[in-house]
Amino acid sequence: MTSAKTTGRKTTRMKFEIIMEPDEDGFHVWCPALRGCHSFGLTRDEARQNIKDAIEGWLESADPTEHPILERARIEIAYVQP
Repeated sequence: MTSAKTTGRKTTRMKFEIIMEPDEDGFHVWCPALRGCHSFGLTRDEARQNIKDAIEGWLESADPTEHPILERARIEIAYVQP
């Protein structure tokens, strides 16, 4: 699953590991590399889409002075099977 930020610049492809665990109401999913980047979904597919959206939001709100490479990030999520 990939997504691209269109900035008019050359993009850098980045892969993020996600972890998904079933819980009482669906699936909790998070990205260990991005502190505080968590999401949830009623199904695995919904959880995958929601964490992709959460990663994009995290990257958009990250301070480029702290994470300069993130300004040009393209997201590719690598799934880890439980």
